[in-house]
Amino acid sequence: MLRRDILTGLMALMASPAISQTTSLGEPGLQLGDASPFDADFVVQRARALAERSYKAPTRIPSEWTEISYDDYVSIWFDGRNALWHQETDTPLKVDMFPPGLYYPHPVDISVVEDGAARPVKFDMAVFDKTDKFPDLPIDDSLGYSGLRLRAELETPGIHTEFAVFQGASYFRAIGTGDIYGISARGLAIDTAEPEGEEFPEFRAFWLERPAAGSQTFVLHALMDSPSCTGAYTFTITHGQPLIMDVTATIFPRVAMRHVGIAPLTSMFQFDETNRDRFSDFRPAVHDSDGLLIHNGAGETIWRPLANPKNLQISAFRDDSPQGFGLMQRAREFSDFADLFALYHRRPGLWVEPGEDWGPGAVTLIEIPTDDEVYDNIVAYWRPDGGLPAGQEQKLSYRLLWGDDSAFGSGLRVLNTRIGDAFETGIIVAIDFENGADLPEDLSTVERLIRASAGEVDGGILQRNPETGGARLAFRFIPGDAELIEFRAQLRLDGNPLSEIWLYRWTP
Repeated sequence: MLRRDILTGLMALMASPAISQTTSLGEPGLQLGDASPFDADFVVQRARALAERSYKAPTRIPSEWTEISYDDYVSIWFDGRNALWHQETDTPLKVDMFPPGLYYPHPVDISVVEDGAARPVKFDMAVFDKTDKFPDLPIDDSLGYSGLRLRAELETPGIHTEFAVFQGASYFRAIGTGDIYGISARGLAIDTAEPEGEEFPEFRAFWLERPAAGSQTFVLHALMDSPSCTGAYTFTITHGQPLIMDVTATIFPRVAMRHVGIAPLTSMFQFDETNRDRFSDFRPAVHDSDGLLIHNGAGETIWRPLANPKNLQISAFRDDSPQGFGLMQRAREFSDFADLFALYHRRPGLWVEPGEDWGPGAVTLIEIPTDDEVYDNIVAYWRPDGGLPAGQEQKLSYRLLWGDDSAFGSGLRVLNTRIGDAFETGIIVAIDFENGADLPEDLSTVERLIRASAGEVDGGILQRNPETGGARLAFRFIPGDAELIEFRAQLRLDGNPLSEIWLYRWTP
């Protein structure tokens, strides 16, 4: 997993003063190299040809650059006055570059596409500013940019605010307008949580199409490479709330890929009202996401609150042709976190919507123990049955929506889950559902379905929460000797689903 420290730096950059539209004298600006032909199939052809050859590890920058500290790395930054298209008022996108070093040992090639031709962005240390604390490091031809940042006029004319970042392996991050960075996505996951270790594919090169004047949609192509496969990706990005990112990919397996994750998401969950007793902290909760949401092929909507288990936990939600899944942040009030710096209530959810029939497989959730919020410890992805066979290219597409989750799935949403010791014996679970037009005034007409794989569970009670206006389902269970209990609960009316299905895995 990538360290989350970089997100802190990104947040600081977002809070920095807006950059003027006029380049100061003496700023070099990004320089482009010679043009070469480029069309829509260029990256696919490159990935296909690359897959026919043995894997070759990418060039590494000098070790001195990767041995610097985090404080060293944030003491060098891109000067926004050198941004791509900075002086061109009719181009709605500004593009910054990230320096090499620290967690980013491999440079990436970045090119600009216009009129059927691609021109590489030349690496130049002069486009960066730095403090006197930045160490004196060797400069040679192995250096290159580690990624890129996209900025546009999101809310205020003349102010170009960042909305997407591509940096590190095949990781990328985006935000809906008004949000701040939190959850990440990746191009592909390979052997996640396997005993022999995980393989991290890398985006080796990017091609950014020059947008038309007034456009809010931008197109970025990427070439992926790893020991197991290559891939050609196209990201069509439209900023807004939510930010919409349409992804098309062609994967070329070099070897049989038994455990592959499609549309992988990476987030952080440390604690909330389900495990608050384990942490001494002034804040009531700390997380980028608080639940996994699934709209399965059968039309059911499932909400699984996230956990920070004491041992690695893997859950597989079997499905055929899922309609969507995502890691969501439903806690949206400042009081949910009371954190003036991290602003967790402004972190976006991320929803995955398949573009075609993905067939049988499983939405897979991996929860890794953590005692520190700086580590990403939650991973979710679609794992197709059978994996990807060697030598057989796989085309797929999906849409990523970064922002609020209120439009996904059906039924009354789960707003919160609370778990703690009962007054006498056992453990209390309280599930708050949102209010809605379908919720009857008389809650006695609502059926309570509660299932548990082990232990003793009562029938629960249903009451109206005066703050939310919705229903609260509370029940008590006695685990006994059980080391793991799978819970399932739902509200129903006249035999039909009224709410989402609430699932939870309890461990001592």
